[in-house]
Amino acid sequence: MSLVLPSTGRRVPCEQCPLRKRAAFRDFSAAELKFVSSFKTGELTAEAGAVILSEGAHSAHLFTLLSGWAFRFKMLDDGRRQILNYLLPGDLVGLQGSVIGEMEHSVEALSPLVLCVFQRDRLDELFRHHSGLGFDVTWLAAREERMLDDHLLSLGRRTALERAAYLLAFLHERAQSVGLGNGTVHIPLTQQHVADTLGLSIVHTNKTLRKLTNKGLIRWMGRSCEVLDALELRRVAGWEGPFERVRPLI
Repeated sequence: MSLVLPSTGRRVPCEQCPLRKRAAFRDFSAAELKFVSSFKTGELTAEAGAVILSEGAHSAHLFTLLSGWAFRFKMLDDGRRQILNYLLPGDLVGLQGSVIGEMEHSVEALSPLVLCVFQRDRLDELFRHHSGLGFDVTWLAAREERMLDDHLLSLGRRTALERAAYLLAFLHERAQSVGLGNGTVHIPLTQQHVADTLGLSIVHTNKTLRKLTNKGLIRWMGRSCEVLDALELRRVAGWEGPFERVRPLI
C-alpha cells in the first residue's frame, strides 16, 4: 500500500509558493496572502496510489494540490470504480467534506504529490473576513461543476473514440495551463484509469487508444500518455477547449 506521510511543517511558505508565479492564477492582496499563510498548517506528501480522502470519512483539513496529479472517484459495492475528475496543481481538495461534513467521494494520488494543508475549522473565518477569498472558493466549486457537466455530456453522447480524445485533450490543456511539462506533457494514466473514467471495458479502451495512436495523435507509454496533436484531438472530440480567465489559488 502506498503511503501518505504526515504534515511535516511548512517547507514552502505561501509567500514563496511556486504556483503564485504562474500566469493562470490571480494575485493575492497583501491581506489575503497574510491570511492564507496563517490558514496553512503544513504540507502532506503521498506516493502514487495512496488514498488521500475516503468516501464517508470526516477530515479536519482542506487541501490545495501543490504538485503532482490526483483523481476523485466513487466505488460501487462490487468494486467497480468511476473516476469523476482529475486534480492538478492549484486545485482545492476536500471542500465537499469541509462543507457537508463527510466526503461523498474518495481522492487518490495518481502520481507522487504534495498537498498544502489548511485548517477546516477556519473556513468560516475566510468567508466572514475575506470576501474575495470566499468568492474564490465559490468560483472553484462552480468550476468543478462546469467540468463535471462536460464530462457527463462526453459519457452520455460521445462515441468511445470521441470520449478518449476529449479526456486526453482536456487533461493536456489543464496540465499546460498550470505549467506542467514545459511543452511536453506526460499524463500519468494507465489504461485502467482511462477505462474507469470513460465507462468502457479495458479491451474497448485498448482498441480505442490504439486508434488514436495510429492516427498519430498520442503516444502511449504504458503508465503515461503524451499528446502529440492536441488540436486534432479536440477536433475528433468535437470540443472547442477551455475558456478560462485567470483563476483563483487558495
